Amino acid sequence: MSTRSRNGDGGGVVGAVRTDVQRLHGGWMELVFPRQRGRGHSVMGKWKPESLSQKLGYHVWSILGLFGLLLLYPLTVVGLGTRFYAAKLDSTRTRLGIVGVTGIALLGWGLLTVAWGAMAYMDRIDIPVDAVLAVAAASGVATLSTALAATFSKVGGRAVTVVFAYPFAMTALFLPPVVAALVTPSLHPYVLDPSYEFAVWALDNVLYVGGLSEYLRGNFSLEGAAYAAMWLGISIPLGWFLGIVVALANLVRPSE
Repeated sequence: MSTRSRNGDGGGVVGAVRTDVQRLHGGWMELVFPRQRGRGHSVMGKWKPESLSQKLGYHVWSILGLFGLLLLYPLTVVGLGTRFYAAKLDSTRTRLGIVGVTGIALLGWGLLTVAWGAMAYMDRIDIPVDAVLAVAAASGVATLSTALAATFSKVGGRAVTVVFAYPFAMTALFLPPVVAALVTPSLHPYVLDPSYEFAVWALDNVLYVGGLSEYLRGNFSLEGAAYAAMWLGISIPLGWFLGIVVALANLVRPSE
């Protein structure tokens, strides 16, 4: 069997990385200079600079692109991994449809709510009524977010998927446990306490730029519904980030 890949580059991981880097760098060069991605312009050939000013600008832009690759390629790898698992979920959504995916989410969270309510009713464990209601609320959040993520993934294009589908998918993942923990003291050490520690770390190490951490500490207190607001605020930009890196992965290595 040949060790060459279909596009003519060396096979294996090294060949795949080389191809990805060439596509990224070619795309970067083509922002300013025409016909830089080689095989996309096989008839006319790759454009090359002729004058001294063109050569100088060409090489400066190329060097800047190499530095950019240090950031972009790791993001591309993240995007490829995210795309792999997103494709698995999207395949499930395609087979079941939006109603089927929503029904499974509703069934799973509904059974959890019923189980908690039954145990509280039979006094098997000490669960206050508010805790059962919190799990029911978490079920509603998870089911609605799952339905919206599936809907936007199906009916929207790439931009709609990035802007809406990924954030709702992250919301379905992050928000329900927080909603349940808010009125269930036994869950605090597993959900709220780590959330508080994460918030402190983020304020000290990420959000200190421009005095943002001082503003947040001075105007907000992390208690009650603020935990849900915090994770909602995390899930939306995280969904955008994952959607963007998947779009970058699709640009570099299109799905087949």
